[in-house]
Amino acid sequence: MGHNMFSPRRGPWSSRDPWRGWWGEDPPFRHPVFVLTHHPREPVEMANGTTFHFVTGGIYEALERAREAAGDLDIRIGGGVATIQQYLRAGLIDRLHLAVVPVLLGRGERLLDGFDTVPGYECAALSSAGTVVHVQLVRSASEE
Repeated sequence: MGHNMFSPRRGPWSSRDPWRGWWGEDPPFRHPVFVLTHHPREPVEMANGTTFHFVTGGIYEALERAREAAGDLDIRIGGGVATIQQYLRAGLIDRLHLAVVPVLLGRGERLLDGFDTVPGYECAALSSAGTVVHVQLVRSASEE
């Protein structure tokens, strides 16, 4: 995940007010989480098995560390928008699940801003339930 998804604070981490994530002391992850940031920070360990590791070396370093930690398990990229865009542009996402809900939120970041198409991906599944549309994009066979 990106720095902005982990914390509302921008810039260097503060030792006076050590933010530990939006989720309180019981985050839903229960496994290592790698946070992309420009600002070094020691890992934050939570009692439920979640450890937030702060990665300053970019998306490739974060992915490599996640692969080492995951072993044979899947790796999930949690965003925010800038993080997902970087991994999409690099072609490092195998499957992208978008849940589209028609809600007017006002300002914010748009996931697909700057993309005419999502290059190298095709729609594998499209379904709806109530007011939610689920779109699953997978990397094209020719891109693998």
